[in-house]
Amino acid sequence: MKKYFLNFSIFVILSIFFPGYIMAYHDSGQFIKADDPSITYTGRTEKLQDGSVRYDWVGTYLQTSFPGSSIAVSISESGRSFHNIFIDGKWIRKIEITGKQNHTVVLARGLSKGFHVLKLQKCTEGEFGCTTIHGFYTSKKGPLRTVKRKTRLIEIYGDSYTCGYGSEAQGPQEHFKLNTENCDLSYGCIIARYFDADYVLIAHSGKGLVRNYGENRQISKNTIYTRSSHVYDDFDTLTYNFSAYHPDLVMINLGTNDYSPIVTPSVEQYAETYIHLIHSIRKHYGNITILCIIPHTANDYLNCGLNEVRRRIRTMKGVYMSNPMPGILSSGNLGADDHPNYLGHQKIAMNLIPTISTIMNWRLEDKTVK
Repeated sequence: MKKYFLNFSIFVILSIFFPGYIMAYHDSGQFIKADDPSITYTGRTEKLQDGSVRYDWVGTYLQTSFPGSSIAVSISESGRSFHNIFIDGKWIRKIEITGKQNHTVVLARGLSKGFHVLKLQKCTEGEFGCTTIHGFYTSKKGPLRTVKRKTRLIEIYGDSYTCGYGSEAQGPQEHFKLNTENCDLSYGCIIARYFDADYVLIAHSGKGLVRNYGENRQISKNTIYTRSSHVYDDFDTLTYNFSAYHPDLVMINLGTNDYSPIVTPSVEQYAETYIHLIHSIRKHYGNITILCIIPHTANDYLNCGLNEVRRRIRTMKGVYMSNPMPGILSSGNLGADDHPNYLGHQKIAMNLIPTISTIMNWRLEDKTVK
């Protein structure tokens, strides 16, 4: 009786704190390490010696096709993060991950027989946490299947707009909370979906090209420019080798934080660093097409800097600047701290899509921008 009670108690504890254990414990399934070649990662990641895969950039996602009715992830997190779960192309839910110790989280259960496609997307920033994927439990034994990558890939260098900062907030009066950040609702991911493209986001809220938001100096130390060569956003300064992928299009949306109040960089400082970033990108990717985005909030100071950038890129083949977007958003298009909500990001995406179609020769499709 005591033995039965002990086993039952353990079962209850595991079911409460580690719900994924129940599936792995009872089902005749399997465990597959995170570095299995049938699991594809889009974004900057590091494979660890134990077979785990670690990353922190917002928007990084993995995909695989698995057999059976259930799948769970073995995961740990240096801080706190949120992730979107997609099954067979449909959004299921957003989950919060905390805990530095490896634990199991059920992603989907009760699915129909056969294979299903999983996409797990980190939708919050590296500043708040670095995620380690240790592996997956599936309810049925059998090899995973690789999900074919899309034929187009877009990489975006940006700030809070690209991160989807506060995009799920109820209005501009609401201050930022991590659970309201969702990069999947941002203009970059919307554009990628419209053009059926994969995407990589190199973005961090409050960071600029030369100067970060609110800093009392013209030149900041840890900007998107300095982080653009790193594997991680915030976790480590490991240098990235740029060999994992080669985008078709790079978009740069930086400058709002550079010219935020207090002290601003000079036109020369901003333009010079912008051109350095373009040269750095092309050093790694060749003469790739680059679209420089004019933020819809651009003030007079930023416009002066962008005008100098425009002057300098005139002789650069394949480098373009978007059209201005002043007044494009209304009060109903705003989330936390006056950042765009999903409707606002849709408007920004709809403004940029025709330009992208033209410079990339990608066909405009008769479909909803979502």
